[in-house]
Amino acid sequence: MRPAATLLLLAPTLAFAQIDPQYVYNGVNRAFPVDIKGRGKLEIQLLQGGTAELLDTAPTKSGKQDLAAIFPSFWKAKRPTVVYAQLIQNGKPKGPALVLRPLVNAPLSILKPDKTVEFQKDEDNEYAGVQAWVDKDLLVQTSLGNMRFRMRPDCAPNTVRNILDLAKGGYYRGVIFHRVVALARGLPFVIQGGDPAGSGSGGPGFNYALEDSTLPHDFGVISIARSTDPNTNGSQFFVCLSKEGTSRLDHKYASFGQLLEGADVVKKIAAVPVGKEDRPTDPPVIKDVLLVDAAPYAKP
Repeated sequence: MRPAATLLLLAPTLAFAQIDPQYVYNGVNRAFPVDIKGRGKLEIQLLQGGTAELLDTAPTKSGKQDLAAIFPSFWKAKRPTVVYAQLIQNGKPKGPALVLRPLVNAPLSILKPDKTVEFQKDEDNEYAGVQAWVDKDLLVQTSLGNMRFRMRPDCAPNTVRNILDLAKGGYYRGVIFHRVVALARGLPFVIQGGDPAGSGSGGPGFNYALEDSTLPHDFGVISIARSTDPNTNGSQFFVCLSKEGTSRLDHKYASFGQLLEGADVVKKIAAVPVGKEDRPTDPPVIKDVLLVDAAPYAKP
């Protein structure tokens, strides 16, 4: 059972209006059942991931609905990028949006002889439908305080989904920050954790390919660590300490979220004493990583 303090922290994030998918995976040209929770005049807006550009809007009702029927052109559009379905209640966005990730093959990440990464698109990529989940933030509870990150599935959808699944399964409980590099090349660099073994070599028992994220590495951006091979992404993550120190990681590592709260905690972790190989002498501990409802989706 979670401690009372955690329950109080989560209380403000509870949503009274949102769209819940009945199924995570929804095949193209089929019904897309959702449960809509809201009151008064309701509509759904389809918004482009990243920009929140309005793509379509339609009225709806509370209860069980078919998203594909609400938007007759939904499957015809075959949108190749992440879209958000945001519930509008009495003229105002309410609750977290529904993330709609297209079921298309991601570009292959290939390590070239010069150690750079090349992304090759699948020319025979078939649009197969949508993977759907309620938009969530990551609440990282540490021994030095809490950090909250907004996920960016529009930049790295596979990475975001893997991290959400690991967090939901309790993977990060008791995991340490095993690497703190306050300065690299004279510039603030990263804090790193996510290995249950605590050595920096452990992982979740599976790897997945690098995604070519468009989210720039900057202070508070969270990204996936990997070895030299770009297809070794797993559970280890790092939080950037400065744009000047981490911009060289752009398009080489899959950045997947941005800090919303806890800048002071990031700086506290970055300031802990370290020994050999940038290992903290008294490593900060991740008590847990919780999934909490994101704010309604809107323009950045």
